[in-house]
Amino acid sequence: MIATPKPDLVTVNIDGKEIAVPKGTNVIEAARLVNVDVPHYCYHPKLSVVGNCRMCLIEMGMPAVDPATKAPIIDPATGKQKINWIPRPQIGCGTNVSPGLHVKTTSPMVKDAREGVMEFLLINHPLDCPICDQAGECKLQEQSTGYGRGYSRFIEQKNVKPKRTQLGPRVVLDDERCILCSRCIRFSKEVAKDDVLGFIDRGSYSTLTCYPGKELKNNYSLNTVDICPVGALTSTDFRFKMRVWFLKQTNSIDTETSVGANTVVWSREGVIYRITPRRNDAVNDTWMADSGRVLYKQVQAADRLTAVQINGNDSALDIAVNTAAELFKAAPGAVAVVGSGRSSVEEQFLTKQLAAALKAPVALVSRVGEGDGLLVSADRNPNVRGALVTGLIAALPSSQLTGLAADIDAGKVRVVVAVNEDLSAAGLTAAQLAKVSVIYLGTHRHATSDAAKVVIPTLTVFEKSGTFVNQQFRLQKFLKAIPGPVGATDDLTALARLVAAAGGSTVAGDLTGVWKALAAAVPALGAVTFANLPETGLLLDAAPFAALPFAEGETLHYRPAAATT
Repeated sequence: MIATPKPDLVTVNIDGKEIAVPKGTNVIEAARLVNVDVPHYCYHPKLSVVGNCRMCLIEMGMPAVDPATKAPIIDPATGKQKINWIPRPQIGCGTNVSPGLHVKTTSPMVKDAREGVMEFLLINHPLDCPICDQAGECKLQEQSTGYGRGYSRFIEQKNVKPKRTQLGPRVVLDDERCILCSRCIRFSKEVAKDDVLGFIDRGSYSTLTCYPGKELKNNYSLNTVDICPVGALTSTDFRFKMRVWFLKQTNSIDTETSVGANTVVWSREGVIYRITPRRNDAVNDTWMADSGRVLYKQVQAADRLTAVQINGNDSALDIAVNTAAELFKAAPGAVAVVGSGRSSVEEQFLTKQLAAALKAPVALVSRVGEGDGLLVSADRNPNVRGALVTGLIAALPSSQLTGLAADIDAGKVRVVVAVNEDLSAAGLTAAQLAKVSVIYLGTHRHATSDAAKVVIPTLTVFEKSGTFVNQQFRLQKFLKAIPGPVGATDDLTALARLVAAAGGSTVAGDLTGVWKALAAAVPALGAVTFANLPETGLLLDAAPFAALPFAEGETLHYRPAAATT
């Protein structure tokens, strides 16, 4: 293994504390390492530096040396090298550390500068915090309390600007709240590569707008809402729905593709209100696609399955399992299992146990679309690589179940267990579905569930915990955000019951028990437990699968140019 080179370190002094930081680190990030907050608005660690809000002003100095001999100048009062302080405050975001740099973040000059900046920012800002969507997570509100004067000297009339400007289908702008930080402009240009935003007019009349004939409608537009430090940009979906301090935050994963962007699910009393990105520099930085933010709506979709059914009639789980057992016994050697690239690692492991108990072949359904080069990959399944790691499959799946279709027509398969897959969408005809007894485990109604003899409703990703393996072969966990609907069964419980019904050995139907079996059966997971899995995930060895023909770029993670400069 090649050792990662250590970064060049430089020693700096921040508020009297010596710290060694990587060369090139800016003062804001360096101060964060010693738990010193340097307030800012325009600065964002994943965007270019513009230094236009001036909130991060600091006092800066360098060790004094004799101009002729370059010898250190000693301060006789302290016996230490004298520090030459710059007479005016400097911006922390645009200042990179250098050897011997001294920084003051709480001096009278800095305090006065911050208060002045806050006073200017609030001159035309509306006093509508009680109705602002950003209340509770507003940097202007927080920093006006922490760094402002505490009173206003402004007696003039505020400039009036439009309150509801539709920048795009998913983003609304309140011009009066905008503090012209330009974060949204830089994100659109540098990360989304959709340069549609800019400022017009001058001074206190400056306004954010779209270029003529354009609108903010790319699939990453809602990231501008996330990074807006005030309530200027709001989501049309979340606007005026709920106060953020009432919401519970749960870490999760975006399941729309194999990228596995890290997310936070915001819920209250069993209802999800929004999904936002969670920072993971190794996967998605601090971004996510707009399309992944609406996945929570599947939870309460009209076609959600909430009742166990046998031949179209409501029943109970025990009866459904017994019926499945009878079907298995009636068709020895004629059962096929269709797993899912959308199932978790744990569910795929139990699916493998079920197939082994039935001595049945296993198929997976591929979903392929066009990747965008950012956070939407060509592989539209979140966990095909998990199926490879667990041994559920040994080769990449195809989008059509042609082999299964042929076996059904030949009479070789009389029972099909489908785990969260619509068999008709994968190529099976209605006539072929009519020839077999389908046992369906899934969340939503479709042609396969309508044709199934046994239907067992299961949980969405928001209603359970588990892990996925993304396109980097990074094992990442997601956590249960809300309870499942009455009538739905945890996938692990349902699969464990079916394994027993198939005559297999007793397997655990809970996360802890499954992980004990996983660690024993899968060498790549031998030293891993669900509890000790880091929030940023764990990179697994992809070497055994290197020869598989993944789509071009699928095993690479997103790395924007702005984040590497």
